[in-house]
Amino acid sequence: MKPTKYIYSADPGLVIGFHGCPKELRDDIINGKTSLSSSNNTWDWLGDGIYFWQNNYERAYHYASNPPPNVKIDHPAVLGAVFNLGNCLDFTDKKYIDLLKVSFNMLQKTAQMERNKLPENINPRGNEQTNDRTLRKLDCRVIKNIHTIVQRERDFPFDSVRGAFFEGKEVYKNSGFLDKTHIQICIRNPNLIKGYFIPRKEVLWPSN
Repeated sequence: MKPTKYIYSADPGLVIGFHGCPKELRDDIINGKTSLSSSNNTWDWLGDGIYFWQNNYERAYHYASNPPPNVKIDHPAVLGAVFNLGNCLDFTDKKYIDLLKVSFNMLQKTAQMERNKLPENINPRGNEQTNDRTLRKLDCRVIKNIHTIVQRERDFPFDSVRGAFFEGKEVYKNSGFLDKTHIQICIRNPNLIKGYFIPRKEVLWPSN
């Protein structure tokens, strides 16, 4: 289950991420009145944790302006955050993609022995035609199983999870690009977050 240990997989630098949310929540976090809560839905794309779009203000604002049916945001806003990834379960790295296969095979074998069915990645009601399958119950279960195995083996837990997602519609016919493609980060260890900020606009420079 353990991936090969090389020194190149860790990202030692700081990362900027953006979180779409109500303006009231953004301001309360900036003023130190509250903090972001960990999401723990059964359909979360990267398992339990605090979610950010990496270097993608526009995607965060699009989410806040077009939230899922079960989320109400009257005044959409974006919260910026600076964090590092720590020990990251990084699905842009092949060795961790291979862990997904191992975890799924283990769950599938157990389900067959117990004559149970694994959950599926599905589309929400009313949006069945899209290919995105945004309720990712299977992926969530597979990722959580990785964390369970790591805990059972008493290995170092993963502080964060990162994945690249090709989502949305073709930018143009037969395009290799989709209009909601993004990199998403799930922070499991809140100590990775070094600070929050309100995103600022670019100013004209040089000014003459």
